Amino acid sequence: MKSKFVRVLMALLIMLAPLVAYPKSADAAASKFITSVNTTSKVVALTFDDGADGANTNKILDILAKNNVKATFFLTGSGAANHPQYIKNIAAKGHQLGNHSYTHPDFTKLTATQMKSELDRTEAKVKSITGKTTKPIFRPPFGAVNSAVLSGVGAAGYGYTIQWNIDTVDWKGVTASQINTKVQANIKPGSIVLMHTGAGAPGTPLALPTMISQLKAKGYKFVTVSQLLAYQKTSTSKTYTVKSGDTLYSIARAYNVTVAALAAANKITNYNLISVGQVLVIPGTTVTPPTTTVKYTVKSGDTLYKIAKTYNTTVAKIAAANNITNVSLISVGQVLTIPR
Repeated sequence: MKSKFVRVLMALLIMLAPLVAYPKSADAAASKFITSVNTTSKVVALTFDDGADGANTNKILDILAKNNVKATFFLTGSGAANHPQYIKNIAAKGHQLGNHSYTHPDFTKLTATQMKSELDRTEAKVKSITGKTTKPIFRPPFGAVNSAVLSGVGAAGYGYTIQWNIDTVDWKGVTASQINTKVQANIKPGSIVLMHTGAGAPGTPLALPTMISQLKAKGYKFVTVSQLLAYQKTSTSKTYTVKSGDTLYSIARAYNVTVAALAAANKITNYNLISVGQVLVIPGTTVTPPTTTVKYTVKSGDTLYKIAKTYNTTVAKIAAANNITNVSLISVGQVLTIPR
C-alpha cells in the first residue's frame, strides 16, 4: 500500500513540475558594439592595444603628454604582468584603461565562462597595479566578435565592445608616413583610431607628433573612449549577427533601412556576399552613452580651468558637482568628481 502511494505521489509531482515557477536570474544586457560615434563634433579617440612587450609605451606616453592628449589603452593581462611599471605609467598619466583579455585569444572560440575568466584575470591584474578598473570597455583580440561574444562580454560587466573605424595596421611595420596618411585620409568626427604599443609597430611613436599636429590644425579635439561615447547622438547604430537564410535585403527590410545604407555602414561592396555569424552594424538605432563617474585628485599646480580643459568639461560644471563656491580655491590632495 505504501509503495503504491509513493508511486502515485511521484507521478503527481512529475505532472505538476512544469507548472512550478522557478526564479530565473536576469539576463545581462549584451555589450554594445562600437566602431565610431555619430556626432558632428570634431572629436577623435586615439586607442592603443598593449600586448606582451609594450616596447613603445613610454615613448608614446611622452608624446601624448607633450601634446596634452589623453588616449585609451586596451591592456592585456599578460602585458600587465610582463611590464607592470609601463601600465602604472599609463594610469598615472590619466589615460583611460580598457580590457583586451589576458592571453589574447579569439573570443569567438571561447565559452562564456572562458571569456569571463580572461576578462576577470586581466581586471584583477590591472587593478592590483593601478588601482583602476578596465570597465566598462573591452576590445576583442583580432577584432573577432559575434553575438555570443557580445553576450558573454556584457554578462562579465563590459557594456561596450570597442572596435575602430581607422585601422593604421601599424603592427605590420608600416612607416610613420603611411600611418599618418591612413589617419588623415579617413578621419571624421567621432573616429576611433587603432594603434599598438609593441615593438612590431615602430612607426607609431614616429607618426604621432605629426598626426596630432595635423588633426589639431583640422580642429579636432582628442578624448578618451568614454568621453567620445558621451558625444553619441540619439540615432546611431546597433548590431545584427547574420543567420542562415539571411540576405542583405531581408535584414535591411527587417530594420527599415536601405540596402545601400546597410552596405555602406559595413563596407560591403558585393551585396550578395554576407556570411553566417558575421556581425553587421545596423545604422539608425539607439546606443546609450555610459554613465561613469570620474574621480580626480588635485595635484600641485592644478587649477579648475586646467582640470576642466583636460576632461573636456567646464569649470562651472566641476564647481557645481563638488559644491565649490570659490573656483580659485582648490587644494592639493582634494578629490574632485568630474561630471561626464
